[in-house]
Amino acid sequence: MQQRPSTRRALVIDDYHGTPVADPYRWLEDDTAPEVKAWIETQNRHFEGYMSGHPARQGFKDRLTELWHYPRCATPEYVAGKYYAWRNDGLQNQSVLYRVDAPDARGEVVLDPNVLSAEGTVAVSVWDFSPQGNYLAYSLSVSGSDWQQIKVLDLRTGADLPDVLHHVKFSGITWLPDESGFFYSRYPAQDVDTVLKLEARNAMVCLHKLGQTQDGDTIIHNNPAHPDWDFYARADEDKKWLFMATSYSTLFKNQLHFKPMDAVDAPWLPIADNFDEGYDVVGVIADTAYLFTQKDAPFGKIIGYDLRAEGAKNERDIIPDQGEALEWARMVNNHILCCYLQHAVNKLKLFTPCGELVREIELPGPGSVVGLSGKQHRAEFFIQFSGYLSPATVYRHDFSGEKPQVWFAPEISFPFGDYETTQIFYPSKDGTQVPMFITAKKGLARNGKNPTLLYGYGGFDIAIAPTFSAALLAWLEKGGIYAAACLRGGSEYGEAWHNAGMLANKQNVFDDFIAAGEYLIREKYTATPHLGIYGRSNGGLLTGACLVQRPDLFGAAIVAVPVLDMLRYHHFTAGRYWTGEYGCADNPEHFPFLYKYSPLHNVKMNAAYPPTLVMTADTDDRVVPGQARKFIATLQGADAGESPLLVRIEVSAGHGHGKPVAKFIEEWADLFAFLLANL
Repeated sequence: MQQRPSTRRALVIDDYHGTPVADPYRWLEDDTAPEVKAWIETQNRHFEGYMSGHPARQGFKDRLTELWHYPRCATPEYVAGKYYAWRNDGLQNQSVLYRVDAPDARGEVVLDPNVLSAEGTVAVSVWDFSPQGNYLAYSLSVSGSDWQQIKVLDLRTGADLPDVLHHVKFSGITWLPDESGFFYSRYPAQDVDTVLKLEARNAMVCLHKLGQTQDGDTIIHNNPAHPDWDFYARADEDKKWLFMATSYSTLFKNQLHFKPMDAVDAPWLPIADNFDEGYDVVGVIADTAYLFTQKDAPFGKIIGYDLRAEGAKNERDIIPDQGEALEWARMVNNHILCCYLQHAVNKLKLFTPCGELVREIELPGPGSVVGLSGKQHRAEFFIQFSGYLSPATVYRHDFSGEKPQVWFAPEISFPFGDYETTQIFYPSKDGTQVPMFITAKKGLARNGKNPTLLYGYGGFDIAIAPTFSAALLAWLEKGGIYAAACLRGGSEYGEAWHNAGMLANKQNVFDDFIAAGEYLIREKYTATPHLGIYGRSNGGLLTGACLVQRPDLFGAAIVAVPVLDMLRYHHFTAGRYWTGEYGCADNPEHFPFLYKYSPLHNVKMNAAYPPTLVMTADTDDRVVPGQARKFIATLQGADAGESPLLVRIEVSAGHGHGKPVAKFIEEWADLFAFLLANL
């Protein structure tokens, strides 16, 4: 066993409503401090020293490179007589935008992010084609940062315009009907030395006219009285109405206003002027806005709102609550396409604008609709379908009644027929039945000896539905089991399921995950020495909390880009958006339950923890890496056992969005090698 690095402790004690709480590794929050940089170098050497002794690492890297090397294509977007689609030959770090006439045509390159950086760390995040197809406005993220810059590509010449917009984060792009400019959201310029210190406050919606500098952009909306409010503008497809959603957290509760597109100087008119409910614009037909909401509909519904009624209370149900979670809705051919969740698998239903069911659209099997494109006035749309053993395939649908056509099907050399995914339901601690998907080789022997990777998320109203990952194939062919639990906190069963896993109910999520592990052991899929757990972001909070609550249950833990300090998370970058989900320690009613489960504050001295790998990145400005650094230092200082307790701190990488393929392969190779060595 390698000797673990030691970390300096400092006397830092905070008072939370009369409760003193020590924070001896507070100094590790400062990403620019020389001592922190030296600590990172020491920990990375410790990690490399451990991993270099495991030959499975290179074997996994080689196999993952083979498995990842297959062509991929997103759903195409129809613009002015052409189709535009993002494609990847398999090992390109970033997908490339092509213009094509037919599905089997390679087409011509329109935008290739791979040429923007040698390491492939510049990614396109958001884009929008101008109405006549002359321009593409797109945003770029560097090293996975949420902060972006917007550029404009002239699709006729293939050259970028001089326009470059900065200080952009969490923004959409919405073109004017005459293509003279577009709306976007931005924040004031800030003079700081790192993206981890940039603050997303005092948002504004701006109108940028092509050819002018950003300093000349017109501010369409801001609200200095509420610096923590964010604004997101978008238009209907016909460019007749401009909508603006106002939010202050990740909860689906927002204000919604609108104005005519040809009167952008006019006052905003309210549809919802409080934060009691959430509203999302699906589309507009004949001046009726179709909105998705959970108002008086815990599973979601579609309502109609007459935009010409000038503030009259005129909401009417179009598609009522179906008793199954409505994930999203889109306009296609002046119909409403709704995607529902039934026991964590997707269903598609097509409705008329009056709410009459036209038909349920048959999907290839249990799985997820992971992509959709279509136009309100075109009788075709494309869906991308995926499952744990079904690579993402694009299907073209139309309104002729004919069977859908395969527009793009990936080809992977892997014996998918030898494996299967089954869905089971298991009881949680309080008796709640929780769904779980188990993927493994057919005929698997339930002898309690199978290396098993249990995954979960459980939060932010996000469902865990079956989706394909080439990386998991490398685990399956080694005899591994992959289990994904659909925990409370997600959207699998509507808002009640979400509410049951947030704020003071967050312990339910951990109980659900622990019960999933107990089920896999009880049913002899695996046993504690062979059971690994994995979660990212909010899922990193999940595995961190379960690790410290039940160290006896798991054989290994992966805690990736995690939220771990539940008393201070809201002080950094995007953390303030999550207080509606988690609560805030500054609130005396929230502090007790946050302190009770906060992983950082529940590591016990002289306990023996299982092998643990914490994974973070130096420029993660979504969940700052200081939380991971403090947690692993605490774990290493408290543990009385001999298990490897490591941290992997990736360089020039963020939370995960836009990560280059090469970095994904290296990350999964390390993850699987660590698990194989310890399970």
